[in-house]
Amino acid sequence: MSFPAQRPRRLRSTPAMRRLVAEYTLAPADLILPVFIREGLTEPSPITSMPGVVQHTTETLVAAARQAVDLGLGGIMLFGIPAVRDAVGSASLDPDGVLNRAIAEVRAAVGDSLVVMSDLCLDEFTDHGHCGVLDDAGRVDNDATLEIYAKMGVAQARAGAHVVAPSGMMDGQVGVIREALDEAGFQDVSVLAYAAKYASAFYGPFREAVDSQLQGDRRTYQMDPGNRREAMAEVELDLAEGADIIMVKPAMSYLDILADVAAESPVPVAAYQISGEYAMIEAAAANGWIDRRRAIEESVLSIKRAGANMILTYWAAELAGWLRGTTIEKGTK
Repeated sequence: MSFPAQRPRRLRSTPAMRRLVAEYTLAPADLILPVFIREGLTEPSPITSMPGVVQHTTETLVAAARQAVDLGLGGIMLFGIPAVRDAVGSASLDPDGVLNRAIAEVRAAVGDSLVVMSDLCLDEFTDHGHCGVLDDAGRVDNDATLEIYAKMGVAQARAGAHVVAPSGMMDGQVGVIREALDEAGFQDVSVLAYAAKYASAFYGPFREAVDSQLQGDRRTYQMDPGNRREAMAEVELDLAEGADIIMVKPAMSYLDILADVAAESPVPVAAYQISGEYAMIEAAAANGWIDRRRAIEESVLSIKRAGANMILTYWAAELAGWLRGTTIEKGTK
């Protein structure tokens, strides 16, 4: 029995046909909105390198969280920027500190209708900008940092976080946080591990967003961009320590890593479309070089296609609005 030559174009003939046969699609529940809250603000402060993104006040942060619920987003990831920093990031443990207070406010506003996630790292809280405390030689002290991470995890859980997200790439961070959470009675709080986080050039705008104090770089603890196999080794370590979700960061320049991880992971996989990825598309669109909406949709879909179950993107609210047929004004996300 013979068959006629296949003509794939038949399945691309109309928008309805293309929707029918699409192998991957996006939904609002796939998306997580990263947000920044800065202590002491009386009104939102625009981030110049990330047009449309702001440092929030408590009131506007809560409004963004409620909007996320209305749009059907999967979650919200909170980053806090304190007014005062020190060498050991003391504000990260203060129940009345900017991040823990923000977690409590958002959780009180949205309850369990949105997954409330919190960044668990010291870089926003230290006066040197590194993700951990430093030893006498100025190097990040892995084990001393873990002691603080364990306390941070409990503080964030106590404030109301559904998920804590250690992003510092310290060896053993997932294990000590999981143990601390369990001992404190927070067995139901999940750990989203930044398992494969690379020392990327695309973090630049984020440094502005959190008013980073970093001098130098983080190459001694974040992964080298040239390494692929190492990512699976990092993932396996985090899984063995009890990670509930694993993350690849950045996303667009590391889709091969994301695909590798997604093919092997027994737990959900997240990917972070980071600040530099956002800024590049916004800048090109502002100059009329690309179609903004199509570029956003294509870039996020590529991350889903590579294997991400959930995607952190600064376009989460706007994209969800498009998916639902609702217009979200720039500056409200």
